[in-house]
Amino acid sequence: MPQLNKLRTALPGGPGGNTAPLSSARLRTALTVFFALDGFLFAGWVVRIPAIKHQTGASAATLGLALLGVSAGAVITMTLTGRLCRRFGSHAVTVVCGALLSLSIALPARTHSALSLGLVLLLFGAAYGGANVAMNSAAVDLVAALRRPVMPSFHAAFSLGGMLGAGLGGLVAGGLSPSAHLSLLTGIGLVVTALAGRVLLRHPAPVAPEAADAPPAGRSGQRLSGRARRVVLLFGLIALCTAYGEGALADWGALHLEQDLHARPGVAAAGYSLFALAMTAGRLSGTALLERLGQTRTLVAGGATAAAGMLLGSLAPTAWLALLGFAVTGIGLANIFPVAVGRAGELAGPGGVAAASTLGYGGMLLGPPAIGFLADWFSLPVALTTVAVLAGAAAALGYGARRTAHN
Repeated sequence: MPQLNKLRTALPGGPGGNTAPLSSARLRTALTVFFALDGFLFAGWVVRIPAIKHQTGASAATLGLALLGVSAGAVITMTLTGRLCRRFGSHAVTVVCGALLSLSIALPARTHSALSLGLVLLLFGAAYGGANVAMNSAAVDLVAALRRPVMPSFHAAFSLGGMLGAGLGGLVAGGLSPSAHLSLLTGIGLVVTALAGRVLLRHPAPVAPEAADAPPAGRSGQRLSGRARRVVLLFGLIALCTAYGEGALADWGALHLEQDLHARPGVAAAGYSLFALAMTAGRLSGTALLERLGQTRTLVAGGATAAAGMLLGSLAPTAWLALLGFAVTGIGLANIFPVAVGRAGELAGPGGVAAASTLGYGGMLLGPPAIGFLADWFSLPVALTTVAVLAGAAAALGYGARRTAHN
């Protein structure tokens, strides 16, 4: 009963705290919607890249340079969003970034050169990076107040939104121009942001009972200790190891199946879809897994599972065994990134989320080109084994961080 009373006073509600469970449920639903919207919009943009490449007349090389605008904008904004969240609140920043993301997604379809495409993608990436840090910061606050490890459920919503966005994009690609499609996404995004944003703006971020008495340095604006900085860096590296695998499989998985294992194009295209589906399923079960195993064992088991799965996926002699390996890899990697970002946020507030997210996003950027260079020097199957190596490194780092985790 004392803990229940604390939770009721920690979350906004009416007299006596009777509406706290309702407020927490609404906040969780609204945040889940924002995570799903983030994945939905980003996937909607990705499926129109080939059409926009043709529209701008960009070569493969100039398109690659233009696409760096997304990465550059995201990384720059991620480093700043932590400060904005501390000053204005993570809920307000989430709503603003959601609106900007919805507006900016329509811009790439209105460009007619690689240079202009790169410039608008800089804006799109800035909104995307800011939304990710702000949403994760808000989720960290809610997880701490609920005292339940529900962080993976938010990331599952992102994955589900991405699958929905990609599926819708595939359906309308033949009938709608990129401009009409992305403008439709703008409209959907603004409506969803307005509806879910009202909940976030109406309810302040919840405060866990212990945070009310002793706020973390990262939330109060005080400087972090050297040890806290090192621990945040550690969890950022864990996020990097996970995101490296996601980026590598997204760009190289289908090619490995078709080129090295002679799979039919349809089977090859199913490789990443199977990986993404397995990751979504893993995240949907992540809360139960964390409650049963705790953070350290979840990180270690996930990293070890992903390492074994990717060794099978990269070195298997048949496409069907490789597909099985991709699925096992997705299950293993599913909850590592949410746990790492969530733990960094617990230790250092929005600044910790920003640091871990930036490192993780860097891993997603590092993966594809690193695989490409290694494939040229050795072979693509050998290059893909680096995903297994880094998954194993994530397991080792997770075990090394066991004294900082809530086990």
